[in-house]
Parts: sequence; structure tokens; C-alpha cells
Amino acid sequence: MNQTNYLQSYIFDKQTGWRIDLPSYIAPGTRVLCLYRVSTGKQLYHNEQNQADIPMQRIRCRDFAEQQGWTVVCELQEEGVSGHKVRAEKRDKIQTIKSYALEHKFDILLVFMFDRIGRISDETPFVVEWFAQHDIRIWSAVEGEQKFESHVDKLTNYIRYWQADGESRKTAECVANSMAILTSEGCYTGGGLAYGYKYIRTGRTNKRKQEVNDLAIREDEAEVVRIMFTKARYEGYGSQRVANYLTKNGIKNREGKNWHPSTIKAILRNPLYIGIMRSGATRSPVQEHLRIIDDETFYVVQANLDARANMYANKPHTPVATCSNALLSGFIFCGHCGARLCVTTSGKGRPRKDGSDPTRTRYTCQTKSRTHGDCDGQTGYTVRKLDAMIDTILHGIFARIGSMRREDAIRACYSGNHDAQQTIFQKVKRDYEKAEQNLQTLKDEVVKSLTGESAFEPNILDMAIRGQEEKCAELRRAMAHAEEEAAKSQATAEHIAKQYDEILEWAQLYDNCNISMKKVIVANMIDRVDVFRDYQLTIRLNITIEQFLISLENVA
Repeated sequence: MNQTNYLQSYIFDKQTGWRIDLPSYIAPGTRVLCLYRVSTGKQLYHNEQNQADIPMQRIRCRDFAEQQGWTVVCELQEEGVSGHKVRAEKRDKIQTIKSYALEHKFDILLVFMFDRIGRISDETPFVVEWFAQHDIRIWSAVEGEQKFESHVDKLTNYIRYWQADGESRKTAECVANSMAILTSEGCYTGGGLAYGYKYIRTGRTNKRKQEVNDLAIREDEAEVVRIMFTKARYEGYGSQRVANYLTKNGIKNREGKNWHPSTIKAILRNPLYIGIMRSGATRSPVQEHLRIIDDETFYVVQANLDARANMYANKPHTPVATCSNALLSGFIFCGHCGARLCVTTSGKGRPRKDGSDPTRTRYTCQTKSRTHGDCDGQTGYTVRKLDAMIDTILHGIFARIGSMRREDAIRACYSGNHDAQQTIFQKVKRDYEKAEQNLQTLKDEVVKSLTGESAFEPNILDMAIRGQEEKCAELRRAMAHAEEEAAKSQATAEHIAKQYDEILEWAQLYDNCNISMKKVIVANMIDRVDVFRDYQLTIRLNITIEQFLISLENVA
């Protein structure tokens, strides 16, 4: 059979359709024969050798068989054969499958949808029933199994083939799956042209040999996209503020109009900007030639958008309000009553003769200022004084963490045992490989036993092989678990290293960035600030920052 780069690596005889690379053991009742059919030549896909293929049906059936634990032993396809006009006795592949059924060469007939067997109401139901009578199970990768255990099953089988109103849904299913497969292969399947991209022709053709569009980055628009993500990540901008910023700076959309916040939000949510195309629920592998934004920036922005949408559920890693000049707005609370402190101003706002600003900005307890409830704390705290205290604390944290070597920080913070996990994985892997070698030795001994060259009887070897296969399966599961744990350990270490690098980057930026970016840095380092009378503070640090500080003490 024709092979493409998105199919499992099976090898089939091109003439007969029988699989050549069958596994050494196939569980009873799991041999699958797949039938693929399209009604017209226009529905065929032609590969690089211009050979006809039906990839969508092939992929779905193979994937379905894999999920069920079955083994595909044969694949047959009908190219340009109408299931409505051509009766079964004139369809060579149907007659071939019947002969294979009589010879007990397979156990399950698998099709993409049942109408691939045929769509003649006075014939196809009886063809399907014939296979069931000869102990062949009939399965569809989309519709499940057709059984004949009751009269209802027979009626269902008959109704299926004259139920014309289902054809539109079936057609839609075929189209959706074709689009999904193309998307999973990294091919552009149409739709609106995303901002930041342009159409190009690369010579790729569809199944009708018509040249189709692909995507490429349009650099002038891509630069605007980068501005959007930069503002959203580093300065905590929401979609409304990003739109206002672009309008203020004279940056229009593709139609020459001002940006709408909903459009900005759609762009910030679109995975295409990290090179991932989508069609429905299907996602393509990363296409680096389409990447405009790095992964870290994209996923930080996603977390920030989620935090804004659920601002009262959990504390976001970006301040809810970055437009205020108060450093702690959004996550500073009254230590006495627990209420959130809001930012208020007082004064006329007109500068004095000496040029100073008479306006006072304060963090005010909402319990005392708005609800007039019980609170024995102060009504307000001067923003300038509190922010200066936080500045001093953060400078101390930056200095302490910066004094650690990167390797020491990772080793001290990582409580897991990555080396031990790797050792366990390597040991289990060696045990599994040895067990597989022993299994192969037993299988080789069977051949010798059948030719009289072995001292062991075949039935004894069969029992030994089954026991060894169970051992191999158990070790295979243990190896997969050990590999997963080792991967988790590695990911944890990499995350800590990344956090350390990020903290050092924040330390360099903090004194020279604008207030919006400074607030984002603070929000990523501090989870909550509680302030008490006389400016006494309780600060809850981000867990990673706290780990670094504790580790620094341990190293010291």
C-alpha cells in the first residue's frame, strides 16, 4: 500500500493488500481487514508518485484499530466505485472479502462508516448480515459495531441504508475529518486570513491537482502583533488598553480603522502566532516558519487573560489594574479586617508655586471608607511610603538571590531526586531489554522443537513464552512509568532554572522600567501584602521566590 508520512509504519503487499510486517503474536479474534471506498475519482488523493490514495479513511481506521488493541492484517480500497449504483456481485473487493471470510483469514471487517460497504437499501443490509452469519464482526470507526442479537438490530441495520437524511451529516463528517488531517499535517485549510500573515503559493496542490494557498509571515503586521503581546505580558495590558495604545499611536488595523478590543483579545488567544494551526479540535505540530511569538510569552499572556477573567477566584500573576501608578493596587489588603485596599486621591490637583504636586495618593481600607464596618486599623496608608518599603524589600531579595550560583540555586530548590529517577529508569529499561531477548530465545527454540532439534516439547515452550510475554508486558509498563517520572523530574529542574533566570532579568529591569512593567514584576514575586497600623507589613511571597530564599539560608 502507498505510505504517507502521517500513517503508522505498516508494510503491505501492493498487489494483495495483505500486511507483510505482522507482529509475532496476534490475540485471537483481533485480526482486522479494512475496506476503504470513495464514489468518484475526484475524491481520491494523489501522493507524490501520483498514486491514488484514501488517507482520511485509512488514518481513522488504523487509529481506531490501534485504540481497540486490534491488528490490521489486510487493507483493500475501492477507487471511484459508487456504493449506490454498483451492486455487490459486481464489486471485486466485496467478493474478495467474502472469500477471505470463508477461509477464516480475518475476524473483523472495519470501515470508516458503514456506507463504505454500500448504500443499496435492498442489498447492502443483507451483505452485512452475511458477514455476521460467517462469524465476522462488522465495525465502523465512527458508528461503532453492527450487531445482530435481536430483531431491533436487524431493523437498525436495514434502516441505516435507506436513511437519506443522514447523508448530509456523513458528508460533513468526511469534510471535517479531511480538514483535521490536513491541519494535523501542518497544511493551511482556509478560513479568514489572520492578522500578521499573507497568502503565498508554494506549489502544494489539493486532490484535484489545483494549486492552493499557504501562509507566510507579513512582517509589517507581525511587528504590531509583537507589540500587542509585549504590552500584555510585560506591562499587564488588557485588550482594551492595548486597543487604546494602538489608536493613540496611530496604528490602524488592516482596513485602516481603529482596533476593537474583541479583535485584540482574539489575536492574543490565537495559537497560530506560536506556529500552531487549528481546525476544530485538531491542532497541528508547531510550524516554525509561522511563529511570530515565543512560547513563553504566549502562555504567560494566556495565564494573564485567564486571571483577568477569574480575578476574584484566584490571585492573578499580573495585577488586575496596571493603569494606576500605585505599585500594589490589586493585591494589598488591610491586616485588621482583611478588606482589599483601594487607591484614592485627595487634593485639588493643581501644582504649587514651587512646582510640587499637592495631590495625595493613599491605599484606603474599603471597610472604613465605604461600608463603615468594624475595623480597628488605619483608614489609609500613603502610597509613596508603602511602595518605597516594597522597593527596599525587593532590592534585598534580588541581591540575595543574585548572590547564588545558578547550579546551587537549582540543586537547593529541587527537592526531587532526578539522578535517582534516571537510575531507576535505566535499570528497568535494561531488565525489559533482557526479558525481550529471553522471549526471542524461547521463540527461536519453538522452531527447533518443530524440527526435532530441541529437547523441549512445543507445549512446554508455549507455556514458557506466555509467561515471558506477561513478564515483558509488566516490565514495559514499569519502564513507561519510570520514564514518565524521570521526565517530570527533568521538567521540574528546568522550571526552577527558568525561574532563576527570570528573577535575575527582573532585577536588571526593575529600576529602569515604567510603572506598568514594574507592577507586573511585583505581581510575579509577591502574592499578597497585608498592612497593619504604623505600616507593619506581612508579605506572602510567590512560592518559587520563597523556595529560593529558604535555599539560600540552607546553603549558607
